[in-house]
Amino acid sequence: MSARISPLFDALLAEKGSDLHLSIGYPPLGRIRGKLTPLREAPLTASELEGMLLELATPEQKLQITEELDLDFAYTYGTKARFRANYFYKTTGLAAVFRCIPSKVQSLEELSAPEVMRQLAERRGGLVLVTGPAGSGKTTTLAAMLHHLNQTRYASLLTLEDPVEFVHEPAKAQVTHREIGPHAPSFAAGLRSAAREDVDVVLVSDLSAPDAIREALQLASSGVLVLASMYALSVQSALERLLHAFPEQEQGRIRGLLADSLAGVLSQQLVRAADSKGRVLALEVLLGGGSVAAMIRQGQEAQLAELMRAAQTKGMQTLDQHLERLVSANAITPEAALEKAQDREAFALTLQRLRPGFELPEDVRA
Repeated sequence: MSARISPLFDALLAEKGSDLHLSIGYPPLGRIRGKLTPLREAPLTASELEGMLLELATPEQKLQITEELDLDFAYTYGTKARFRANYFYKTTGLAAVFRCIPSKVQSLEELSAPEVMRQLAERRGGLVLVTGPAGSGKTTTLAAMLHHLNQTRYASLLTLEDPVEFVHEPAKAQVTHREIGPHAPSFAAGLRSAAREDVDVVLVSDLSAPDAIREALQLASSGVLVLASMYALSVQSALERLLHAFPEQEQGRIRGLLADSLAGVLSQQLVRAADSKGRVLALEVLLGGGSVAAMIRQGQEAQLAELMRAAQTKGMQTLDQHLERLVSANAITPEAALEKAQDREAFALTLQRLRPGFELPEDVRA
């Protein structure tokens, strides 16, 4: 007998949606090509939604949502997909969001990923940060990088996730999935354990707590490749968030570790495609070493954007530079690009040069 939520999962998958939002008093909403879209007209009732959600939960999970008012777990929907589920309470009662995790891990080629992603995945050590806002494809990017390694390198690969999302079947590599909670008490504990497990590559799904950051930097500086996800809107904000997680008296040591171990930062955004049939990856790229390491040691993160602008031949770029190229290639519209631009006033002038008839929004008009 299928679960009561199955028709909604099927509707979301049929539309190639990314998220399913369920709240009492609202119709089920799917995020389709970046926009929330009703999947039916009738709103969800309290009894309908509670029955739908609690049917998927184990007794332990039901206890957690009752006591802690929040629950994260992964749910496998047959052979069609996996979902990362978040249950929570709001003013109207129990609610949930399901993020779709495709059953098949996409390759870097299938993602049309730039060459720099493959190069960073093939590093033999160091820290690679993949940053961006929620829903920007960070998990998909990291999974594709790990998939590439699994297909091409005899190595020991470890993932530390909360919860486990993409499941990688071993190819050339040995792949170990550990979930925070059932398999390790915290990301920091999992990283400490990894240092004793002879791993070559560690994927960390959330690098935000100071103790986890410290362990990741030490592991990366010891010759392990650490691929980590972090919420941040730019390369500069990612590095500042990482550094400012520590008290001032410790920042000097952390700066040294970061300067020595940083392999690169990929800060990504998904932008609505010009044909409205999907979304396009826009990427800001910083590569570690050399001048970048010196700037980090000296606390000059504010100068990194200028360095990225000047180092395109080395594979670096700012987000606005990539947005400009995407507009020039007609992959995205000027309006969609301007929504994501970091320096909107400067980018508006760029758009006027690229599209002389483009009318500026009021908030960026001179």
